[in-house]
Amino acid sequence: MKRFILGSALALACSVGLAAQSATVKSETKVDVKEGKDVTVTGCVARSASGTSFLLNNVEGKGVTSKSYILVGDDLDGHVGHFIEIKGKASNIGDDAKVEVKTKTKVERDEADDKTTETKTTMEGDLAGVPYLGVKSVKMIRNTCM
Repeated sequence: MKRFILGSALALACSVGLAAQSATVKSETKVDVKEGKDVTVTGCVARSASGTSFLLNNVEGKGVTSKSYILVGDDLDGHVGHFIEIKGKASNIGDDAKVEVKTKTKVERDEADDKTTETKTTMEGDLAGVPYLGVKSVKMIRNTCM
């Protein structure tokens, strides 16, 4: 019985210690395509070969210069395999094709000072001739690409 009481007290003490260390993380990311042009295009969303980004394939739209774009911005995981319309800013092949990604993260901790970090990444050029498309809005047209 003494072991049960001692074990219960120890478990309670550990759970209080863990609760005191809770934190809330808030992150905001802004993507901007520099030197690009505003476009409205349709196409099929696919995950890149690396699995870390998204592509828009079979692209159609006014003034489109490429059949594929590397998408930057919104999380499109729920649209993989869907035929969608995207409004955004595209960098053309041969242009400077600059994409700037700014991320601001704030960690709010209960028992310590809050911490804020900001990162800025600039990607230039194109990957294997595929331009970037900064996503401003997404509209699903069909839930399949066929």
